[in-house]
Amino acid sequence: MARLFDPTPEHAALRDMVRRFADEQVRPQAAAHDRAERFNLDLFRQLGDLGLLGVTVAERFGGAELDAVAACIVHEELSAADPGFALAYLAHAILFANNLDKNGDDAQRARILPLACEGKLVGGMAMSEPDAGTDVLGMSTTARREGDEYVLDGAKMWITNGAISDGEVGDVFLVYARMAGAARNELSMFIVEKGMPGFGLGQKIHDKLGMRASPTAELVFDGCRVPEANRVGSEGSAALHMMRNLELERLTLGAMSLGIARRSIEVMNAYARDRKSFGQSLNHFGQVQRHLAESYAEYMAGRSYVYATASEIDIDVPGHRLDSDGVKLYCSTMAKNVADRAIQVLGGYGYVGEYEVERLWRDAKLLEIGGGTLEAHQKNMTRDLSRLDKLR
Repeated sequence: MARLFDPTPEHAALRDMVRRFADEQVRPQAAAHDRAERFNLDLFRQLGDLGLLGVTVAERFGGAELDAVAACIVHEELSAADPGFALAYLAHAILFANNLDKNGDDAQRARILPLACEGKLVGGMAMSEPDAGTDVLGMSTTARREGDEYVLDGAKMWITNGAISDGEVGDVFLVYARMAGAARNELSMFIVEKGMPGFGLGQKIHDKLGMRASPTAELVFDGCRVPEANRVGSEGSAALHMMRNLELERLTLGAMSLGIARRSIEVMNAYARDRKSFGQSLNHFGQVQRHLAESYAEYMAGRSYVYATASEIDIDVPGHRLDSDGVKLYCSTMAKNVADRAIQVLGGYGYVGEYEVERLWRDAKLLEIGGGTLEAHQKNMTRDLSRLDKLR
C-alpha cells in the first residue's frame, strides 16, 4: 500500500521532508494565524527555500519539475497541519506557477517563474467574479486591444492570495477575460502585476467560516493597461489552459482533504484512547468505535483514489476530468464528515480551538465549494460518464 502513496524513494523522501516541516513549523502557528485572519508570508517564503513553490515547474525556470503524485504529497502534508496555509500554497504553486509554466512562453516563464519559485513573488489566479462562479464561462471581465497593450475592465472575486495583507494586493496574477465579440468559450489570459495602471485591490474578504489563514480578496480592473507581452497564449485560447489546470487543482484539493481527514482521525483516536468514561476508555464504546472505524476506512478509500488518479495523470496533457472531479467530489465531503465525527467524539473539547478539529471542520467546508462545487462535479462527471459504455 505504501508504494501507492510513495511510489518511489524520492516521493517518500519528499513526504518525510514536508511532514517534518509541517509538524515543526506550520502546525505551531496555525491557530494564531487562523484567529488573526493573517497570511504567514515569512513561512510561505520558507517553502521556496525547500524548493516547493514550483513543485511542478520546469527546473530551468527554478522549479522542482515533479509530478502529480509529488504535488499531492505536498498538499496532503501541509493541509494536515494548516489547511488555510496549504490553500494559499495551492493558489501560488498550482493555479499560478504550474499554469504559467505549462501555458506561458519562454520569455514570460524566465522573467517571472524563478522569482515565484523563490517566494519573492506571491501569485494567484483570477477567474471567479461577483456574478460568475460555477458558470465561469459567463464571466464579464473584458479586454480590448489598444496598440501594443490590452485594456482590462471588470472585477474578480474570491481570489486566493489576492491580498497579502489588509491593504496590499498580491504580486502577480493570471487573469481571465473575454475580448469584445468573442464566443462564450473563447477566453484570453493575461499576466497582471502589482503596480500596473488601473489594477487594484477592491477588498480583502474578512469573517470567513474557515481557511482564515488564506487571504481572499476582490480584485478590480479599471482600464488596467497590460502589455501585449503579458498575454499568455493566443487570443481566445485560454479556456483550454484553464480546464487543464483545474484538473490538477481539483486533484490537489482532494489531497488537501486527505490531510484534514488524517489529522482529524489522529486527534479523535488519541482522545478516544486516553479519555475515560464510566471506567473505560471511550474507544471501548460502540458509538465511538463506529466513528473511528468508518472515518479510517473512508480516509483510506479517498487516499487510494487520490494517489491512483495522480499516478495516471500527465500534467502536460488535459483529459482527466472524470477522476479529478471524482476525487474532489468524494474527498471534500469525506474530510468534512470525518472532522465532524472527531468533534462529536471529543464533545465539548471538540467545540473549542485547543484540539484543532473545530478549525479543521471549518476549513473542510470550503473544499465542497471552492475549486468547483459538488454540484459542478456531479454535472461534469455525469456528462463524461454519458460518453462511456464500459468502465475500465
